[in-house]
Amino acid sequence: MKKKSVLADFSLLMVAFVWGSTFAVIKDVLSEAQPLNMMGIRFILATIILSIMFHKKLKKTTKEAFKGGVIIGLFLFVAMATQTIGLLYTTASKQAFLTGTNVVMVPFLVWMLHKKRPDSYSFIGAFLAIIGIGFLTLDGSFSFSTFNKGDVLTLICAVFFACHIISIGYFAKDYDPVVLSIVQFGVTGILFSVAAMFFESFTLNVGPAVMKAIIYLALAGTAFAYTVQNVAQKYTSSSHAAIILCLESVFGSLLAVVLLGEVLTMKMLIGCVIIFVGIIITETKLEFIKKKNMDISL
Repeated sequence: MKKKSVLADFSLLMVAFVWGSTFAVIKDVLSEAQPLNMMGIRFILATIILSIMFHKKLKKTTKEAFKGGVIIGLFLFVAMATQTIGLLYTTASKQAFLTGTNVVMVPFLVWMLHKKRPDSYSFIGAFLAIIGIGFLTLDGSFSFSTFNKGDVLTLICAVFFACHIISIGYFAKDYDPVVLSIVQFGVTGILFSVAAMFFESFTLNVGPAVMKAIIYLALAGTAFAYTVQNVAQKYTSSSHAAIILCLESVFGSLLAVVLLGEVLTMKMLIGCVIIFVGIIITETKLEFIKKKNMDISL
């Protein structure tokens, strides 16, 4: 089980890297794409691809597994929809920070739902992660006096992302993670497509750059990343997963420097270090220090 837990953590690290890369991909084409339209195509394409690949698993889907996938999909849709709409009214840096607060919410929500208090290392890691995300994303413009409806929507988005992580942890223990992925993508894709019809001119007529971005988002950022997350969370806790996934902010910032030519500042480097320290504390529970102290005392 320990080996599976380590593999699960490494898999979540890969997911965080892929999600971090999607920031640069989306930012690069956002001026040409309609957000809801792009999201709808992204998730429907991922649903089709996984349905073809795993059609045998899909045929064996139980009513309970289908319900679980629908619930996960609803959480994902609300989280991503409020995030997308919220970005119209707030800055990208402030939204990145507020969305990242889900890493602190997860341990408390788990505690409320399961009446099981996460260990102190999880809390320390979560709070260090949120401080690190603040260093990475905030540019000095954050102020509660300037809190607007975009910020409120983003906080709602953070709550639903936290619920999404917890719901995966709950359902992935009992049902096939691949089936859960296909159903949640289908639900999310349909809801985004319906929303696009109401709020945008829903169309499949997109340019080559946008189509390339959608294919990458569908294959890597959705079909691969979310499915791996579902499988990995069978073998680790929701609080643990949330802290590792917050590395998305680190990878997103570093890849923006490499791919988009953004400037790497000392503040960003400090943020990366703080997040890594938080993850090391959560992962190791400082056993290496305890062991060293025991060796010295002996």
